[in-house]
Amino acid sequence: MTEVMELAQISLTAEDFDQAFMASLRRYGFAALIHHPLDDDRVQRIYEAWRVFFGSGVASAYAMDPEAQDGYFSPEQAESARGFSQRDYKEYFQYYPWGRCPDFLQSDLNAHFEAAVALGARLLRSIAGQLPETITAQLTEPLCAMIEQSGQSMLRVLHYPPFPAEESLLRAAPHEDINLLTLLPSADGPGLELQLRSGEWISVPNRAGQLIVNVGDMLQEATAGYLPSTTHRVAVSDLSQPTPSRMALPMFLHPRPEVVLSSRYTAGEYLSQRLDELRLK
Repeated sequence: MTEVMELAQISLTAEDFDQAFMASLRRYGFAALIHHPLDDDRVQRIYEAWRVFFGSGVASAYAMDPEAQDGYFSPEQAESARGFSQRDYKEYFQYYPWGRCPDFLQSDLNAHFEAAVALGARLLRSIAGQLPETITAQLTEPLCAMIEQSGQSMLRVLHYPPFPAEESLLRAAPHEDINLLTLLPSADGPGLELQLRSGEWISVPNRAGQLIVNVGDMLQEATAGYLPSTTHRVAVSDLSQPTPSRMALPMFLHPRPEVVLSSRYTAGEYLSQRLDELRLK
């Protein structure tokens, strides 16, 4: 795996942000942002509180609803990437403002959710302003309008348990995200990698205060492939040594189900198909 290439950090306050952001998304399907408005101290509080929650043994009281898709997913219920029969080695809680959540954990989680949705709308406007007119003409509505009042946008609190040495488990197998745009604050440990078009894998540096943004399959579909939904994974660099647990907090921005992505799919149809493929419905 090459370590030479890596995502350049892009300041949200830079005069040329829109152009640099689009250039990174076009090249990698990913961008690394700094000087963004998401509160890193709040993210760290979420990690600390939810690590305790996952270790307390009470998460099963919020077991996920197969239809609503909210609540706690145990390692035995975790998704498996397309083409992989083995489930990812992780547990997670899927939070929607309308869904279930322990009361004592909801305040920071909801505040982060609202801030991430607002930032996501801003980033979608930035993307829309850089799209070629031929692509814009094909959109059924503005990108930022697609997520307005969407009950499908979801915040996932992810816990990757300690990884035993010499095990062949997959923390997160190679996959693409389903949604329009994903916003990922710094995790509390390394592991994220993305695949270049050449097939090579590169590490995404896990820097404090950095926000990783990546294109999802629905945005790729809506832009007729102009923006690539890039394959990525969560890897363990040294299988000979035990690996500590890892927390992450991806925000998945989804359109309303009735939004028409293309002549092939509405957002609801696309999501249903992918959940079936991931063995989640």
